[in-house]
Amino acid sequence: MHQLKVLFTITLISLSLVVCGQGRINWLKDGASYTRLEAGEIVRYNLPANSKTVIVNKEKLVPSGSGRPLNIRSYSFSADAKKVLIYTNSKKVWRLDTRGDYWVLDLGDNSLKQVGKNRPASSLMFAKFSPDGTKVAYVSEYNLYVDDLVANSQKQLTTDGNRKFINGTFDWVYEEEFFCRDGFRWSPDSRQIAFWQIDAHNTKDYLMLDLADSIYPFTKPVEYPIAGETPSSFRIGVVNISNAGIKWMNIPTDPVLGSYVPRMEWTPASNEIIVQHLNRRQNESELMLCNPTTGEAKSIYQEKDSAWIDILPLWDDDYQWGGWDWLNGGKEFVWATEKDGWRHLYRVSNDGKKETIITAGNYDVMDIAAIDEKSGYVYFFASPENATQKYLYRTKLDGKSKAERLSPASEPGTHDYNVSPTGQFAFHSFTNYYTPSVSEWLSLPDHKGLNGVNAVSDALTKVDRPKPPVEFFKVKTSEGVEMDAWIVKPNNFDATRKYPIVFYVYTEPWGQNVKDEYGTANNFLYQGDMANDGYIYVSIDNRGTPVPKGRAWRKSVYRNLGIVNIRDQALAAKEIIKSPFIDTSRVAVWGWSGGGTATLNLMFQYPEIYKTGIAVAAVGNALTYDNIYQERYFGLPQDARQDYIKGSPITYAKNLRGHLLYIHGTGDDNVHYNNAEMLINELIKYNKPFQLMSYPNRTHGISEGPGTFQHLSTLYTSYLRQYCPPGAR
Repeated sequence: MHQLKVLFTITLISLSLVVCGQGRINWLKDGASYTRLEAGEIVRYNLPANSKTVIVNKEKLVPSGSGRPLNIRSYSFSADAKKVLIYTNSKKVWRLDTRGDYWVLDLGDNSLKQVGKNRPASSLMFAKFSPDGTKVAYVSEYNLYVDDLVANSQKQLTTDGNRKFINGTFDWVYEEEFFCRDGFRWSPDSRQIAFWQIDAHNTKDYLMLDLADSIYPFTKPVEYPIAGETPSSFRIGVVNISNAGIKWMNIPTDPVLGSYVPRMEWTPASNEIIVQHLNRRQNESELMLCNPTTGEAKSIYQEKDSAWIDILPLWDDDYQWGGWDWLNGGKEFVWATEKDGWRHLYRVSNDGKKETIITAGNYDVMDIAAIDEKSGYVYFFASPENATQKYLYRTKLDGKSKAERLSPASEPGTHDYNVSPTGQFAFHSFTNYYTPSVSEWLSLPDHKGLNGVNAVSDALTKVDRPKPPVEFFKVKTSEGVEMDAWIVKPNNFDATRKYPIVFYVYTEPWGQNVKDEYGTANNFLYQGDMANDGYIYVSIDNRGTPVPKGRAWRKSVYRNLGIVNIRDQALAAKEIIKSPFIDTSRVAVWGWSGGGTATLNLMFQYPEIYKTGIAVAAVGNALTYDNIYQERYFGLPQDARQDYIKGSPITYAKNLRGHLLYIHGTGDDNVHYNNAEMLINELIKYNKPFQLMSYPNRTHGISEGPGTFQHLSTLYTSYLRQYCPPGAR
């Protein structure tokens, strides 16, 4: 039910860890050079001159017997930088292209060898070098394999894998909600691999019904645990590379409710594994050290929350492919919690007994940019003064200094930085609502452009602010809740006349709409220019949205999703439409995924406000969605079934008064199509007219097939214009 946006910007800091895609900057260990993929070749740049050297040209990428070079999807280097692992011929698995073919290029003799040569084409997942560079491990068809590059041999490490018994990767819900994809880790000594095993035998299948691809319909099963269903069980195993023997870790779990392990890594010393263990309700977290020889697991650090605990990859994209921030030779690590009311970083001893806060104050750490232990700094993003913006800060790792803002005060807006491992350089991207994205190379901490190039500051002096402008403002409800919002008024706005207003909503813990970014108020589905056509366009970030306003703001929706967030939106809308230039007979609302759910709830719970609604891929019944997401925010249905009912649009469908267009793909593996049919039944039951558009076999993004987007956009625009006509009156 996640907001439709790019979630996978990955910043990795060493040659042995990078998984590098087209144009992506991938730092080398010296912190003053990086590689990237350009025109099918791998090149290296040295800073500050930014001089370029081709490391791998296309001629080296032509397999024997082929006349064409490999098409590089991504690449990674061995730790000694003498070999390159090439990923190609990729295929999509749910959201990302994580299945394909791999080749190893030896930069010494320029030999090119295929990994897993006897495996089916495009079946390899997450291949990576061993730390010593002599082997490559990978997953193929739910089993782990390792290729010995010296002996030119292959060994199968697990043999029991299938769709319901998954080794080295994950089921749908772990991938969707914990961002767990790559499910195995090499030990630092290259002798063992720790891996997840997911047992989905007791997880029910959702049968995706395909009615369009053949004369006879057929089903596609997806293991999908809905709210209230016990999660697929997990095990963490350590497999010995030499003999394929496996030792299972004795991580406890609730025998009835189950539990989760969303993170797992080796400690630097190679003799232990550290895991994060979450209870089923996701409000208790413990870090455990596991002995790979005995399987013993001991708890070293515990945390509880009255609502839920967000794991690190949920708010920092860099960790979605693994990683743990160790300090002091593995004697300490960096950890993030919200226990003082704000998201802050702490350094914790490896036995959990000593803890020191690194960042402190009334602000949230939004993202970790880099940790430079040698210089003693952590670089991070925060925005204490304005929740719609983002800036780079740094502070000492010993916790004895105040946070220092590095982003200039003269550049208000949203900053992003790809910071080198040494904190010496950064690739800086900037945007705000009137400045298209612009980038530059910087030195840090002085924040000066390299070679005299100051692209961001130059852009800000030249850019023209858009007309009509996006206006950011705060709206306070009758209950005293103050929220950030933006508004775009029509061209040639006349305050003496009345205009229709369209609210764009998401409202849930996965989406922030009100950001100071270029294009923030663009409606990608609308054909034409809303401001030119005479619409007022508005979006509001209610309580529960993931904005940097502290723990209480974000977690106020616990067991009240579909109530608190919806009431905030409705009461804010009431304040806004008091303006004399708003035509209260022409008030529309729309959203996608969680925003579609919010649209339905707003139309049904507050029909006196919203006259037209367009809901795309919405959850109509909260009890249909997956257990990890729903139970995190609602609690378990066993404890809180009435909260699910209160937060579900179908509970209020009988109240519909306005015009509703409901859109859903029948092949949606995320928010299943049964939501549409349950909603339809309720609307029929109460004789409520509405319009429905089903897109055959389209998934959650409704993007597949020729003409799909054009049709969707045309439908959306024509419906809005018909039932919420544009223009002043």
